[in-house]
Amino acid sequence: MQLSAFQDGFSAALLGHAAQAPWLSALECQPGFAVYRNTALKGCIDALQANYPTVCQLVGEEWLRAAAGVFARARPPLDGLLVDYGAGFADFLTGFAPAAELPYLSAVARLDRCWTECHLAADATAHTPTLGRDWLAQQTPDTLPLMRLRPHPATRWAWSDEHPAYTLWQSHRDGLTPKEPLEWTGDGALLTRPHAEVVWHPLSRAGVAFLDACAQGHALEAAATSALGVEPTTDFAALINTLLDAGALIPTDSRPC
Repeated sequence: MQLSAFQDGFSAALLGHAAQAPWLSALECQPGFAVYRNTALKGCIDALQANYPTVCQLVGEEWLRAAAGVFARARPPLDGLLVDYGAGFADFLTGFAPAAELPYLSAVARLDRCWTECHLAADATAHTPTLGRDWLAQQTPDTLPLMRLRPHPATRWAWSDEHPAYTLWQSHRDGLTPKEPLEWTGDGALLTRPHAEVVWHPLSRAGVAFLDACAQGHALEAAATSALGVEPTTDFAALINTLLDAGALIPTDSRPC
């Protein structure tokens, strides 16, 4: 038997799919294997709880760990780096029947995932630092519209059309109580890591559209047009300054380390 076949069968048995590897039935009956299986599953559940702390605060530890167990059995880790485990958990929650009465939960989970991705992302190279307002002031009116910027490798952004996901997420992350009554409208989030720690800010639909356009390689003028197309009254100068202050943008010739 090839080693890869044994490893695949062993993994299937760990997840309770012994039918895929009947030759492991004798091993599965051993008490030690059950301990190993439970330990492996617990590690996945612990990782999901750590990686989705805001979701856990909203639903409680018992609920979260039960959902995490279902997710882990269906989507085990692809590698041993559990700090990055759970990339599809937000989508899983969208179709998870017990979460049907919490339609905002998947949007909040996406922000937890944004934090993880922001935390683990590469830095920009040292010779192309994050752009600030001083860079903007140095550009000439004729060249600025043609400039191409892109999001910093550690920048993440999200928009929720139906739920105040960022308001809920930010309140729990900052240990605050949401203002009552909470205005139940969509909102957006910007997460960056200008230094060592992840920071977050509210972001308008125009800001989301602008960053989407920059990520697609559009020039500044075209990106601004996209932003104004979704929110015509946007103060674009204020928006670009907000993004620069947050450390969200770098020149297109910058590459991750």
